[in-house]
Amino acid sequence: MSDDIKKFLEISNIKKGFGQGDSRQEVLRGMNFEVAKGEFCVLLGPSGSGKSTLLNIIGGIDKADSGYIAINGDKLEDMNDKALTLYRRKHLGYVFQLYNLIPNLNVKENIEVGSYLSDSPLDIDELLNTLGLWDHRYKLPNQLSGGQQQRTSIGRAIIKNPDILLCDEPTGALDYNTSKEILKLIEDVNQKYGNTIIMVTHNTELQHMADHTIKLRDGLVRKNIVNENKVSVDQLEW
Repeated sequence: MSDDIKKFLEISNIKKGFGQGDSRQEVLRGMNFEVAKGEFCVLLGPSGSGKSTLLNIIGGIDKADSGYIAINGDKLEDMNDKALTLYRRKHLGYVFQLYNLIPNLNVKENIEVGSYLSDSPLDIDELLNTLGLWDHRYKLPNQLSGGQQQRTSIGRAIIKNPDILLCDEPTGALDYNTSKEILKLIEDVNQKYGNTIIMVTHNTELQHMADHTIKLRDGLVRKNIVNENKVSVDQLEW
């Protein structure tokens, strides 16, 4: 693997705090690691470890106080607001706990919204089949289960074929069996389309399905683990 591929995503000495004076809290205190192109990377840590804040900075939703994020050599801090907005649209996909679907659009239409942001979107019919949503493609969000809504949300994020898919506790609002289905879908998306996936979780079992795990605590990287023997989510129990 070339150095360029290994350093596809660079996080360099990222620091971030909130508040002023005595009430200021340092959330990120110097994060350093790299993620290779096509990797499935898990950011693992308890509440308050800084993982969601870091994900928002990687996604250009928030800005670091110091340090830099570089994706394929492009530093986000060097981009003006217009360039950063364009970069997010073209190269990043987001999946959150809340599905944020448009209530008066059906499944297919909700997913197609993401395709308008891309110059080379994936084929909508093929993706609907991959997502297991073909038979539900004309249903509105209020006619779907939580798992089906999250599948639609993933479809909207992935149809524009982003370089990086950012997942912030994507199964946090789902039951155990549905969570495993969604995680299997994310695993399949990574293998089929080759998108780099960064997933935030507090579930320690999920590190075993990842190529790369970054363990965070108190705003610092405590362990940086490349998994040589990862297993499918089908084999995990928690």
